[in-house]
Amino acid sequence: MGNQVEKLTHLNYAEVPTSDPNGFDPDGGDGTRIGVSYIFSSNDDDDQDDNHNLDPFPSSEDKPATTHEDNKPFDPRDELSCAVFYREECVYERGSGCAAAPAALSAETLLNRCGPGDLLEFVAAGQYPHWAVYVGDFQVVHLHRGEVKNNFVTDVSRGKTGRVVNALYRFRALPPDVVVRNALDQVGARDRELCWRNSECFAAWCRFGKREFKIGGEIRIGKQPYRLKLIFSEKKSHVLEFQSLEDVIMEKRRNDQIGKVAVTQELANHLNSTHEIKEDFFVN
Repeated sequence: MGNQVEKLTHLNYAEVPTSDPNGFDPDGGDGTRIGVSYIFSSNDDDDQDDNHNLDPFPSSEDKPATTHEDNKPFDPRDELSCAVFYREECVYERGSGCAAAPAALSAETLLNRCGPGDLLEFVAAGQYPHWAVYVGDFQVVHLHRGEVKNNFVTDVSRGKTGRVVNALYRFRALPPDVVVRNALDQVGARDRELCWRNSECFAAWCRFGKREFKIGGEIRIGKQPYRLKLIFSEKKSHVLEFQSLEDVIMEKRRNDQIGKVAVTQELANHLNSTHEIKEDFFVN
């Protein structure tokens, strides 16, 4: 891919396709602009569960829930390293250097590793990660299908592996009792009462208390202070620009759902450098 990816490139998802059909910034910017639009859903992990016929909490009228065996094992090798920057400050990092993501564990093992106020992430191949706040007594509070619920960890995991992800965001955490109270106070909130797009935004808000995780929590004034850096290797990376943290999270979660190979293929298609990327990622 040469300098096209080694040099950080930029995509403004609100302004694609670019005016230049060849994909180069006509204003002489410092990188290549890629003419591809990333589509956001309004509520990713809740709707995605429907697409996979996975309902951890079915009613008597619902179809039978997916069995545990239907969750494909999570493979950390297909997780794309990434970092999020607000202006020049790194506010999130995963999978690179000392910020390597923690190992995914069974629900039973996870319970021995977490304490009240911890953020938990449940992962499975081909699905959006599901975030929750551990509140003690083997229970978590989480946003699921348009409602904040309080459930046992084993019920929420439904065969997925999980991990404690307190350290991914670099914001100062609230005291554990405040985190737990934030979560429990929202139990039962649903539909129009909700202020979060997905389970990650809700859980992170409970722990850090920052309005940036809420829907409309930041004023959009045309500037794009957030950058999502996708890290393919030590020398190859790609940067997307966004107006708000919630938009960054939506794109990051989309990448987690489709996996590193698919993201790499997308980027290869739009850079017309499929051959060089495949040499790095697809050759045994």
